[in-house]
Amino acid sequence: MSSAYLWGLLFFSLHAMVPITLAAVGEVIGETAGLFNIGLEGIMLTAALTGALGATQGGWPLGLLVGLATGLLIGLIFGLISTYAKGDQLIVGIGVNLFALGFVAFGLTLLGSPGFYIVPAASRLPKIHTAVGNLSPLVLVAVILPFLVYWLLNYTQLGLKLKAVGEQPAAADVAGLRVNALRLGATACGAALAGLAGAYLSIDWLGSVTKEISAGRGFIALATVVFAGLNPLLTLLGGIIFGFFDSLATWVANIPGVKEAVPWQMISMLPYVVTLLVVAVIGRVHFPSALGKPYSRE
Repeated sequence: MSSAYLWGLLFFSLHAMVPITLAAVGEVIGETAGLFNIGLEGIMLTAALTGALGATQGGWPLGLLVGLATGLLIGLIFGLISTYAKGDQLIVGIGVNLFALGFVAFGLTLLGSPGFYIVPAASRLPKIHTAVGNLSPLVLVAVILPFLVYWLLNYTQLGLKLKAVGEQPAAADVAGLRVNALRLGATACGAALAGLAGAYLSIDWLGSVTKEISAGRGFIALATVVFAGLNPLLTLLGGIIFGFFDSLATWVANIPGVKEAVPWQMISMLPYVVTLLVVAVIGRVHFPSALGKPYSRE
């Protein structure tokens, strides 16, 4: 096996890790405060399209900003319905995913490319040139961010407040904390990171938008949160593991002899099978006691 193949697998794994880690870290923030957002897949899918359009019009900085803003907006809507309107968080999250499917399909049709939109090369995020290959700057962001969020949640007053409204919202309310406002802010920030992950897919890693661009990575990010047990540092490890198997499936499918002997559909199942196995092995983990439960002052 040549070193070129191994380096290719390594770099592909690093880039495959980014969207999973960004979305998972964002979900850790939201779940710590007590909101469970199953709509990560839809946020990533929607932000991939809006980010691509933003990059096409104003370059990659605008594309990333639009992707973040898209996630933030969807997160605010999700949070408002889930907190102040006392909506069922699972149903709202499913609604986000269904909306994204229709929105992206309709958007691609309006652009005159019903199944595929290519982001101009000049509008894509520039790479960091290294001795062994080109690296996306967002790889570094995805590596550093879990450490920052770990510090935020465990060593700051804000982090303690988020944990309080996630574990004991009634007690936090008595202590003077604005439970629903904190929950809304946490889930909106988490959704913004999922939006950044979606923009990364279209204007950096893949350079295009399709109706299936997220390819289940939002759900893999949710599995990563289970794997991590709401520990931001472990989301990085989970992102690396799932990113590796995501890239391994593509890598194996292109090995001479393998792609002729094994259907590519079976090989592409690899990251999802690994996801199911990891979640099954881990089993039950501790989550905030008020996770998924709307809070009302009595």
